[in-house]
Amino acid sequence: MPKHHIKVVELFAGVGGFRIGLEGASDAYETIWNNQWEPSTLHQDASLVYKARFGYKGHVNKDINLVKTEEIPDHDLLVGGFPCQDYSVAATLSRSGGIEGKKGVLWWQIYRILEEKVDKRPRYIFFENVDRLLNSPATQRGRDFAIILASLSNLGYIVEWRIINAADYGMPQRRRRTYIVGYQKGSEVANKIETMENWVKFEGVMAEAFPFSADEGTQSEFDIKGSIQEVSANFNKGQKDSPFENAGIMIDRHVYSVEAIPVYDGTRQMLGDILVDEDFVPEEFFISEEELPKWQYEKGAKKINRISKGGFEYVFSEGGMAFPDYLDKPSRTMITGEGGSAPSRFKHVVQTPSGRYRRLIPIEMERLNMFPDNHTYHPDVSDGRRAFLMGNALVCGIVQEIGRSLYQFIYDEAPVSTKPIHKQRNPRPALTLDLFNTETKELVYNKPKKTYQLDPSKRLLVGIVKKDNEKYFLTEEPTKLYYTDSIRKFPSTIALNKLYYFMPYIKGKGVRDIYLIKLLRLGDKTEVHTETKKDLKAPRFVFELEYLESLPKYQMLTLRYQHAFTDTFLGRVLNK
Repeated sequence: MPKHHIKVVELFAGVGGFRIGLEGASDAYETIWNNQWEPSTLHQDASLVYKARFGYKGHVNKDINLVKTEEIPDHDLLVGGFPCQDYSVAATLSRSGGIEGKKGVLWWQIYRILEEKVDKRPRYIFFENVDRLLNSPATQRGRDFAIILASLSNLGYIVEWRIINAADYGMPQRRRRTYIVGYQKGSEVANKIETMENWVKFEGVMAEAFPFSADEGTQSEFDIKGSIQEVSANFNKGQKDSPFENAGIMIDRHVYSVEAIPVYDGTRQMLGDILVDEDFVPEEFFISEEELPKWQYEKGAKKINRISKGGFEYVFSEGGMAFPDYLDKPSRTMITGEGGSAPSRFKHVVQTPSGRYRRLIPIEMERLNMFPDNHTYHPDVSDGRRAFLMGNALVCGIVQEIGRSLYQFIYDEAPVSTKPIHKQRNPRPALTLDLFNTETKELVYNKPKKTYQLDPSKRLLVGIVKKDNEKYFLTEEPTKLYYTDSIRKFPSTIALNKLYYFMPYIKGKGVRDIYLIKLLRLGDKTEVHTETKKDLKAPRFVFELEYLESLPKYQMLTLRYQHAFTDTFLGRVLNK
C-alpha cells in the first residue's frame, strides 16, 4: 500500500478508462467501487470487459437510478463520464434534449449521491463529457452547464473546467471533451487558490496538466443567480452564444472563464503510429474491390434531393472527407458506429503498404484512446461491440495527466505509478490475450511509436542500471523512472536544465534504448520499494522518462563518471 491513499468511486465506468488513467497517474488511486449499466440492452458488454480486467470486487452492474447512496462506500474522489448522447456531436444541437434529455437526466444521479452523502461527501470530483456541454441546449446556450455548476456550488464545491482536444497535446486522436474537476471548500487543493484568474491561467490543476496561452480578448466574469429552477428557466435566455469559454473556474456561483489556446512542444502520435502490420489484420477488415466504390461514394462530396416530412423539397449536401484517412495526422474522432463492414462516411479507412484499403481493427481503436492492447477482448464481446465501447470511451492519457496534477496539489509531491496506462491488466484466468501466439512475426505490444525528430546536439545522460533493475529497463513499456545514486555522489557541476535525452547502460551489453527526459525531480527509492533499508531513504535525482526508439543493437560506450553526465551528446552515440 502506498503511503498516500485516494479512495475512488467510478460511475458510468464503461470499460475502465478513468481507472486506467488514474492508476497510471499514481499508485495512491484505488478504485474501491464502480458502477456500469447500459440501459435497454440485455448484453452488458462493458461490464463483462470491466470484470474481466479488474475483477468482480466492488463492481456493480445495476441501473444507477436503483442504487441507494448507502450502498456506495465513502470515498475521496468521485469520477465518471456521465452519459451524454442527448447533446453529443452525433445529434444536431437543435434535436438534443440537453440536461432534460433521456440520458442527460443522469446528471441528477451524481447530484443525488453527492447530496445524500452529506458530511461524507468526497473531497474531490472529476467528470468528463462532450465539448458541447458548455453550449447546450440550442434554445438557451450554456444553461445545462450553468445548472451543473450551480448545483455543485450548492453542495460546497469549487469547480474548474477545460475543453481539451487530446491531439493538441500529442495524443493520437482528435477528441474534444469537457473535463470538470471540483474541490470541496476547505480541502488541500481549494486552500491553494489565491485568485481565480491566476489559477485558471497558470497555477491550477488543469493549467499544470495542460498548459495554454489565454486569448486575452475573451476573458469574462459573471454570477449564476437564483435557485436551480430559476437558472433552468432564465440563464442566458435570448442570447445567441454561451457565456462559458473553454477554460474557467466557479467559486460561490461566481464564474471566471477565458478561451485557452493549447501550448505543447512534446512528442506526438499520429494515426499511422498506432497501426499494426497488415500481416496481422484479419481478411474481413479489408475492403474488396467490389465494395470500394461504395466507400468512395460515402466519403465523397454529394448533393441529394430530399423531401421533408412536411412535403417540402430540399437539397441535402455534404462535403468530401479524406479517403483514405491521413496517416501523418492524428485520427478523426472515433464514434460508436466505427465497427461493422458496411460502407460508412464516418468509419476510418487506411491504405496499407501493399496498396489495399482496410478498416481499423479493435487493437488500433484501443490505441487511439490509449488503452492497453486487447483491453476490450472478451469471448462474449464481438468486434463490432468492441468498436462501440471505444467510441464511448475517453482518452486515458488525459485522465492520467489530470490525475498526476491533482495528486501533486493534494500532497505537494510528485506522483509515482507502477501501472502505466499501456500496461496490460491481469485478466481473469479463463481469459487469454495471446491472440497472436501462433504467429512467427513479432507484434510489438505497449510500445507505441511517436512522431519526433532526434536532435544530436542535445545533451544525453547515460545512466548505469544496477543488476536488480535490469529487468525493469528491458521490458517494453513507454514510460520509466530512473533513480540516480545519492545526490551526494552526483557531480556538482552538472547543468540539470540542459539534459534532454537518457540512455540506460546495461552492464556487459552497453546502450540501446533512447528516452526523452520529461521531468527531473528530487525523490527517494521508498516511492517504489516497500523495504525499510536505510539506503532507500537517501535523496536522489529522479528522471521521469518517455521511450522514443532503440538503436539496431546494443553498443558499448567508454564511460567516465563525470563526463557521462556533463559532456555526452546524443550525436556521440548516433555517430558510432
